[in-house]
Amino acid sequence: MSAQHGTVPPKTRAPLTTPFRFGYGTNGLADLRLDDALALLADLGYAGVGLTLDHMHLDPMAPDLPARTHRLAGRLTELGLDVTVETGARYVLDPRRKHGPSLLDPDPDDRARRVDLLIRAVKVAADLGAHAVHCFSGITPPGTDTDTAWKRLSEALTPVLEAATAAGVPLAVEPEPGHLLATLADFHRLRGHLGDPEALGLTLDIGHCQCLEPLPPADCVRAAAPWLRHVQIEDMRRGIHEHLPFGNGEIDFPPVLAALAETGYQALTVVELPRHSHAGPHFAEHSLRFLREAAAAPAPATAADLPAATHPAPPPGDPSATPEGSTS
Repeated sequence: MSAQHGTVPPKTRAPLTTPFRFGYGTNGLADLRLDDALALLADLGYAGVGLTLDHMHLDPMAPDLPARTHRLAGRLTELGLDVTVETGARYVLDPRRKHGPSLLDPDPDDRARRVDLLIRAVKVAADLGAHAVHCFSGITPPGTDTDTAWKRLSEALTPVLEAATAAGVPLAVEPEPGHLLATLADFHRLRGHLGDPEALGLTLDIGHCQCLEPLPPADCVRAAAPWLRHVQIEDMRRGIHEHLPFGNGEIDFPPVLAALAETGYQALTVVELPRHSHAGPHFAEHSLRFLREAAAAPAPATAADLPAATHPAPPPGDPSATPEGSTS
C-alpha cells in the first residue's frame, strides 16, 4: 500500500537476488526494421525480445518462412537475445478487422485461419528455441452465447496444443480485458474444458491485473505461478485498458517484481507498449532503466505484512477503454 492511502509502511527486506530477464515487444518497435530493433535491444542490455509475428517483423504469411526463421535464429544467437513468440498482430490475417478472424468466429473457415496462424507460430517458436507461444481467445462475437463461445475456443485450441506438445513449446494463453477469456478465473475454466493439458500455460500481463483482476498485481503473480510461461509488463490504471509507460499508471512495481522473483520464474518479462512505437527507442531505454530500479528497490517481506487490500473489479463486460477490448 502506498503512503497516499494513509497506511503504515510495511516491513521491508533486501531486494531478491534472482536476476530478471527483461525483454521488449517488437509491437512497440513497429517503425524499426526487425534487425535494427534487435540490435537496439541488445545494445540497451535487454535479455530478450517478445517477437510479434507481423508483416514488418517476420511475416508469418509470406513465402520462405522456414528460411527466414533460420536466419533470425542465427541473428538472435549472435546478439545474445532470447525470445518468446507473440501472436497479437492487429491485421496480419485480415486488413479490415482488428485481430480478426479469431478463435471464436462463427465461420469455421475463419477460425481455421487463426488456428493455422497459431500452428505456424508454434513451428517458428520451435525453430527459434523460444520459451513460449502467446495467444488469446478473442472477443465473443455478437449473437454468440457464452457456452458456444467456450466450446469453439476449446475445439480451436486442441490442434494448437497438439502441435505445441509435439514441438515441446508451451502455449501461453493471455487473459485479455474484453475478451471471452479475460481473467485468471477464465484461464482455469479453459484448463477444465481442455482437461488440463501439460502444454497449456499462462501469459500474465501485469497491467491487465491492475485493470480488472480482484487481486492486486503482486497477488495475481503468486496465484498464477504454477502455470506461468510468459509475462508481459507495463503500467495501467484500474478499470481502463490502456498500456502506459512506467510511472504513468497506478502500479507499485517493486512488490510485483518481488513476487515474480519469489515464484522462481526464469523466462522473459516483456515490456508491452504497442501504442508507443512512434518513440520506441526512447521507451525501450526508459523501460529497462525503470524496471532495473524497481527490481532493486526494497519490497514488502511477505503478503502477510500488508493490510488487506480493497480492490473491487470493474463491472462485468466493462473492463476496457476501447470498444475492441484491447489497446494492443
